[in-house]
Amino acid sequence: MIKTSLLSTFITISLLFTACSKKEETTEDANSMLSTNEFVLTSLTKKQYVVKKTADGFSIDGAKGKVVILDIFGTWCPPCQAEASHLTSLQKKYKDSLLIIGISVENGVADAKLQDFRKTYNAQYTLVNSSENGRIIDAVATKLKLGRDFGIPLMVMYKDGKLINFYQGATEEEFIESDIKKALGK
Repeated sequence: MIKTSLLSTFITISLLFTACSKKEETTEDANSMLSTNEFVLTSLTKKQYVVKKTADGFSIDGAKGKVVILDIFGTWCPPCQAEASHLTSLQKKYKDSLLIIGISVENGVADAKLQDFRKTYNAQYTLVNSSENGRIIDAVATKLKLGRDFGIPLMVMYKDGKLINFYQGATEEEFIESDIKKALGK
């Protein structure tokens, strides 16, 4: 009788834990299936940006008609540090027509470190610190056929989901601005 009772309890507990595991796996599978072509990036101010793959690049919900620059950078990278003030200048100049999103290549970088980067290098544009950073960086690099070991900073410019241009390494502000003007028809 005791053996049957213990066996029954053991089976019940095993089934309970198995069911929980399966449910978690199913939820994760569903999330990855839903987000294959979609990325949710969270800024330091906790604003979320939904980035979607398109046939020609990436688009951001709410940015129709705007030029979008995805700036893939590292807080420790001297060219990335140097470009921050130039991107800030462009963001201010084209405020309603331009959205710059800085995406750190560092996994799990602390918000405080990004805030220090913002303050030290005058990075007054959107910086995201999201678990999706790695996925979107991989997707952008794959779409551009850059492979895994590409140089940073990597700035990729889109308008309405279409690739305008991309720049790898230190790039003069004037070149970036020229492409912004062309994309905006100015």
